[in-house]
Amino acid sequence: MGGNDGPHPAPDNSDVSLRPGPTVRHTPTVALVRILIDGYSLLHQWPEVAEGKPRHSASARQELLAILQQYGDATATPITIFFDGAGAPPGTPKQPSSRNLEILYSRAGQTADDMIERTAHRMKPYGEVLVVTDDIAERDIITGQGHLSCSCDNFIRDIGAALNDFSRDLDGYNRRERARYKDRR
Repeated sequence: MGGNDGPHPAPDNSDVSLRPGPTVRHTPTVALVRILIDGYSLLHQWPEVAEGKPRHSASARQELLAILQQYGDATATPITIFFDGAGAPPGTPKQPSSRNLEILYSRAGQTADDMIERTAHRMKPYGEVLVVTDDIAERDIITGQGHLSCSCDNFIRDIGAALNDFSRDLDGYNRRERARYKDRR
């Protein structure tokens, strides 16, 4: 893989850039089985999500999950997001998971990183996974397993590009359907 045409290793092989090139639509060149995300790592790197709210709050998680649901719908790629459960206050409501957006919390004595590593290892026979985290050691472990890893900043840019492409495609579709409807009358 090369150029700026989709997921490709950065020079240090510990990160993947998911930004589309200037003439390429938002279509990753690698078919991903699932995207595995360290939820709090992503929240800490994305201050625009739940601006002014504590990063470990239920409202911050809800806003992040809403964006990830839209991204998953736009890219047709299932997502699993992992939160360190020990960091959530007792009684914190857990968002129900769906087939395309799975939400998991670690138990006491377990970290989201532990869960991500185990999940990536178990998914290896099914295809490529992408792990999103800013933990460099975690990205090294994941790339050592033969998977892709991505920094939170690169993933945030990818989300923006994917949602912009989706919105543009939806607007075009709606214009065509309105014109088609008017032509029938």
